[in-house]
Amino acid sequence: MEFDTKTPPYLTSDKSSFAYVSARDRWPVIITQAIDDLYRSVSECEEPEKQNEGKKIIEELARLKYELQHDRQLTPIRDDGAADVAIYNRELEQLGTPSWFNVPWLFSECYLYRRLNTSFSLSKHWKTYDVFYRQKIKTFRSSRPAVIELAARYKDLVTQIKNDGNSTSAEHDEAEKILFLEMCEICLWGNATDLSLLTSLTYEDIQKLQGSEARKAAEKNILVNDLGATYDVLKKAKSEGKKERRVDIVLDNAGFELYVDLILAGFLLSSGLATLVVLHPKSIPWFVSDVLPADFAALLNALVNPKQFYETPSDDEKLQDKIPSALSDKDAAELGFLFQEWSQMYAEGQLILRPNRFWTYPGSYWRLPSVEKSLYEDLKSSEVVIFKGDLNYRKLTGDAAWDPSTPFTEAIGPLGPGSGVNVLALRTCKADVVVGLKPGQDEELLATEGGGGDSGARKWAWSGKWAVVSFSEGK
Repeated sequence: MEFDTKTPPYLTSDKSSFAYVSARDRWPVIITQAIDDLYRSVSECEEPEKQNEGKKIIEELARLKYELQHDRQLTPIRDDGAADVAIYNRELEQLGTPSWFNVPWLFSECYLYRRLNTSFSLSKHWKTYDVFYRQKIKTFRSSRPAVIELAARYKDLVTQIKNDGNSTSAEHDEAEKILFLEMCEICLWGNATDLSLLTSLTYEDIQKLQGSEARKAAEKNILVNDLGATYDVLKKAKSEGKKERRVDIVLDNAGFELYVDLILAGFLLSSGLATLVVLHPKSIPWFVSDVLPADFAALLNALVNPKQFYETPSDDEKLQDKIPSALSDKDAAELGFLFQEWSQMYAEGQLILRPNRFWTYPGSYWRLPSVEKSLYEDLKSSEVVIFKGDLNYRKLTGDAAWDPSTPFTEAIGPLGPGSGVNVLALRTCKADVVVGLKPGQDEELLATEGGGGDSGARKWAWSGKWAVVSFSEGK
């Protein structure tokens, strides 16, 4: 806490904040879904000892839900041998052992998922069980049309990049920049992406997309857009012939979002904008859909045999007596191409997974240089560290009630200018904190329909309709 910003954090007691809504409405539903998932697995279990242990975990999760809904005090995390237990419990003590409905939002939300995890980590048979895995896979299956469409376009683009060789023409550079911007926008919006953006098969055609209606439509809801500055940093390192050009991605959601993150990683490596991409997943099930190393393996397994993955009825489809439509040979071949590309990059050490427990600590990233020095020093080796999603943005900015016109470089504190780390945040807004806006822009958004008006609530920033893409040059 001593390293955090002095700007006050958002609290679950603040009725005008999304923290208030989250604690009372969203969290009980999340715990209920976790209980339902585990109940299903326990009922399918044939080992009596494992089944009984599963039932005890269900009881623990039900108690956690009761404590939350009845605004009980937060209790210390039980010791499961992990180093972060002391970090959580020390902070809980410093906060004065608060109750669920009057506590800093960021801490309590991280604490919630750590409490959930403890019930499993202390067990014998359920240690590595992910109560959110079914949801993640279901989401990826439901994204089938977008997955297939992107696979086809990715194959065309990568093939073209390879055929084009090391062209340095102005047209090539301009097309490369446009592709970089569009790949990042796909990563930004995830499932909401307008996939009609990546329509072209030649660099000349891609160039024509610049300034097109499709691009303007996609960009109008990006309130801050520093992608151009980010591209310039990567292009400069490539032009200078720097031997290792590393890009890091601090991951957010599994499923389709991880898929598009890998599309971006593959493009960066194929185009030479990076020679190494380091992916940072979480170490424990986290915020429902965050990426674990196992989710990366599951995604590759789906691609290695896509017909089996997409044509096997899900549990829901079995109940409804539905049979998924067959995958064409062409679609299967294009998904197989992705598997070959990405597994080769992984095998050759160009694509690395590097989990670290720091990403599931309770506090903000203001603490990184002091609390996890080895990780901080490692990130300095990167040309750009891309932080994906809303939670990473909240952690970068301390989830604090900044004036929205505060510069991003100021709001990320020790990771700002002079930190030695180039930071890019790709974030669709799903929480109150937002910085880097022009003076008066927040007021304009509040005045839009559903924006919050004079209620005191920044509701426009809760929906995921708006986004910020913020860059800080720390080197």
